[in-house]
Amino acid sequence: MPVRWIGLQKADDLAKRPGAAAKPYLVDWMNDVEDFVDTAAIIDNLDLVISVDTSVAHLAAAMGKPVWLLNRFAGCWRWLRDREDSPWYPAVRLFTQSQRGNWIEVLERVEDELKQRYPHGTSYRSFVR
Repeated sequence: MPVRWIGLQKADDLAKRPGAAAKPYLVDWMNDVEDFVDTAAIIDNLDLVISVDTSVAHLAAAMGKPVWLLNRFAGCWRWLRDREDSPWYPAVRLFTQSQRGNWIEVLERVEDELKQRYPHGTSYRSFVR
């Protein structure tokens, strides 16, 4: 599936920056981003934000952008339990681990949903990681 991944993680440690292997698959302008206004401008041009529970996920959700939040098994209280939606952000969809530490299952569900939402050949702008 031809997906364009746009990085929105601002890393203060070079070890946390995307490596050379990610470069062909990841567009990353975060060295040029100075504040949340810049981040919001990037988000505004995206179809979907896929993120763990970060300030970027909250920013995108507050902007009304669709957000697929990758949630850990014993996630933050704000995401409640046993649900895929959020009372705080109508455009958020939760993908919560069914077992502690099992990110593979979460990512497989996200992959399946991406294929359903954007079938091969469908036009889209881009996605965020």
